[in-house]
Amino acid sequence: MRTDEVNRMHEWIAAARTELGLDLDVDIAELLDMTKVVAHEVARPAAPITSFLVGYAAALRTGGAGAVWEANRRVTGPAEQWAAERENGTAAL
Repeated sequence: MRTDEVNRMHEWIAAARTELGLDLDVDIAELLDMTKVVAHEVARPAAPITSFLVGYAAALRTGGAGAVWEANRRVTGPAEQWAAERENGTAAL
């Protein structure tokens, strides 16, 4: 990602957090890595939906950056494994 895109992304995230009344600082790089894995290994449209599910799961638990990290971790590994299983023809449908 180019520097101007990164800056614009961070500005947008700050504006969205303000608009939504959120005081939550999460690891953006980890979330981007998860969406990259899901988009490339599962399906491109699955990435934003998975991001939503990660946020929703975190909110249902304790909330906060730690809950986001845990939910993010819980889907990244399985997405990689799911893709490998599909490649080997061993994935359950």
